[in-house]
Amino acid sequence: MMTPLLGCIADDFTGATDLANNLVRAGMRTVQTIGVPESADAVFADAIVVALKSRTVPATAAVAQSLKAYQWLKAQGVSQIYFKYCSTFDSTPAGNIGPVTDALLDAIHGEGKGFTIVCPAFPENQRTIFNGHLFVGEQLLSDSGMRDHPLTPMTDANLVRVMQAQTKRRVGLVNYAAVSKGADAIKAAFQNLQDQGYGVAVVDAISNTDLMAMGAALAGMPLVTAGSGVAIGLPQNWRATGQLPPSDHADQLPPPSGYQAVISGSCSVATNQQVAVWRDAGLPALAIDPLGLANGTTTADAAADWARQHLPKGPVLVYATAAPEVVREIQAQLGVAAAGALVESALSGIAVSLIESGVRQLVVAGGETSGAVVQALAVERMAIGPQIDPGVPWTCVNAAAAGDQTVHVALKSGNFGTPDFFQKAFAALTPKSA
Repeated sequence: MMTPLLGCIADDFTGATDLANNLVRAGMRTVQTIGVPESADAVFADAIVVALKSRTVPATAAVAQSLKAYQWLKAQGVSQIYFKYCSTFDSTPAGNIGPVTDALLDAIHGEGKGFTIVCPAFPENQRTIFNGHLFVGEQLLSDSGMRDHPLTPMTDANLVRVMQAQTKRRVGLVNYAAVSKGADAIKAAFQNLQDQGYGVAVVDAISNTDLMAMGAALAGMPLVTAGSGVAIGLPQNWRATGQLPPSDHADQLPPPSGYQAVISGSCSVATNQQVAVWRDAGLPALAIDPLGLANGTTTADAAADWARQHLPKGPVLVYATAAPEVVREIQAQLGVAAAGALVESALSGIAVSLIESGVRQLVVAGGETSGAVVQALAVERMAIGPQIDPGVPWTCVNAAAAGDQTVHVALKSGNFGTPDFFQKAFAALTPKSA
């Protein structure tokens, strides 16, 4: 029987597939669950990723969900826990990254004890950390489009300062001078911080070489907290001890079939570009107006009817993606939470209708939207397949709305993907049916 080695808790669904994608690329057979499974049955995989929808819920709820996931993973026999958050460290001064980290450390080591890292770096997606400051490409996080995020606006790039506002533990820094010297120097820096009473260390990283060195230094650390990038450095530890056999087929999925569609709720800069590229190419696209949803002039049923008319001719896009100033105006009229809930409900309902109408290749853009869609489809587990762009793989699921047929789903974080991502996604999957 295969005992899982790594147990992961992700704070949203796109982040979960992002993490699972990196583990699969590194040769770990990976299963992703949607929420904490009710069954205690053993999962046969090298790594398990439990996808939660806890990024923007109240901190107490995020802690409760994460601890439930931890207990389930512990029962599976994993030897290391990985708490995964966004590569742009999406959070507020109240959490949820700090409170969840504290709760997991307390559960593993005892109240106020233990040590872990903070590292959202993902160089392949232009997320790097230097002197404790998070960069998005060449911009500080606080200068990037994340400053306008409707739920978690990030206005401070100093991760030590951001994390310290959320945690009861002291937060220190392992700077690039140490990281550049390799695994032994990183481990020495960890020990030095622990000796001084620190419980959390922000770790610099600007390349995959840094992540591999960091991964080696993290061997045996009971809890790792990070974005998905750090995951590429962990499988080497189990491979070195003979616990992880080589695997060249970790990303195989069944061939695709059926209609193709995109559901987009993200309002990030990247997703706005992707919607614009789709529309500029003359492909079918329908905008969903939140104000129209609120007053009844726009309905999910009408949007689904529009999509059904176009599906036989090729892929369609249904989107609520909009520029920041438009989002702010809508939120001012409807309220932040009400606007988000209205859009998620409509888009997830449209997604279910499209699957019932024969869509078997579905791209979903946006973490909150992805969570709503996957939950509406009653998906319990996802098999992780090949990468489309860094951080975004195709997955394979069973959904009640599809009967007994397989559905290929790609869950894209709002900030990820090239401008032509939507078209690229379908092109990447289609050759596998040949």
